[in-house]
Amino acid sequence: MIKYPIVRPVLPALDNYQHYIKTVFDKVWLTNNGPMHQELERRLAAFLGVKHLMLVSNGTLALQVAYRALNLGEHVITTPFSFAATTSSLAWQNHRCRFVDIDANSFNIDPSCIDDELAAKCDGIVATHVFGNPCDVEALDALSQKHQLKVIYDAAHAFGCRYKGQSVLNWGDASTLSLHATKIFHTVEGGAIIFKHEADFNRAKQLINFGFDSAQYPEFVGINAKLNEINAAMGLALLDDVERFQSHRIACVNTYHQLLATEFEFQHWANDSSVNGAYMPLLCRTQQELLQLMPMLAELGVQTRRYFYPSLSEVPCYGMQGETPIANGISQRVLCLPLYTDMTIKDVTDICGLVKQALKSIR
Repeated sequence: MIKYPIVRPVLPALDNYQHYIKTVFDKVWLTNNGPMHQELERRLAAFLGVKHLMLVSNGTLALQVAYRALNLGEHVITTPFSFAATTSSLAWQNHRCRFVDIDANSFNIDPSCIDDELAAKCDGIVATHVFGNPCDVEALDALSQKHQLKVIYDAAHAFGCRYKGQSVLNWGDASTLSLHATKIFHTVEGGAIIFKHEADFNRAKQLINFGFDSAQYPEFVGINAKLNEINAAMGLALLDDVERFQSHRIACVNTYHQLLATEFEFQHWANDSSVNGAYMPLLCRTQQELLQLMPMLAELGVQTRRYFYPSLSEVPCYGMQGETPIANGISQRVLCLPLYTDMTIKDVTDICGLVKQALKSIR
């Protein structure tokens, strides 16, 4: 029996959620840029410290709309160490993925692997802030300027992350958030896009509503990617307490690191950046150790999960273009431990004790 699940969605106080839901019922406005949607966009942009934020119905559509709004070309440089949506969203829209390797310490795309020859053949870069850890945004920005490449950040894990005093979401031509139920902050299902340029933001606003202009004429081919009022109400109710939730998750991560520091290696966080408590990854010594540890912990009531396996450059349907030995090796060894808002520090301490108990029979 699993006592400690890998994740458990956070829910707002019921009376607070009902307060927002009552407004939905009173207005009888369920979708199409309703008052809940508008309020959440305003408050979320202010909370995150960004401009040109728009809500969409999920994080994968956030990526797809960003590509289309930026007129991303056919060949795209991307990371093999991410959730499948990062790559599937490209492949779905017939972009060709050119995988480059990751940095062994940060787990993020390694800008030094993007040479002039490759950059000259490509139209953009899609990079992930893995587990919320900011990419080398300055090096990627330099590559963007040198080779006229669009840069889109999959920031699904990076809610609330800051780099050098400002939101990491302000880097790149666009950054996308997942607001899925498993995230620090969610709308049950949902996503958001932050654009650097207002013109791209305005084009995306049309794209998510079938390409309609102000006269409801389909100016270009669009899609329906709007967030509904019920989901937006969930976001508003959670936003009221998100700072408290996040502080607690960060405390849980810090406790894990302190108690397991002698047992595992951890991802190296970027300098001048903030930890956000999104995930609790650790690096096993070998894949064999990981494969032994997972079922043993399950027997002890601790659910674990491999984030992210397999390396996306090894998946045939994504094209398998690029040599990525570091990503391939790390994807075999990364394991995530339980992390959710309503777990206690004692829960973390107990889980660490069970991890050490399991390790004794492996090492």
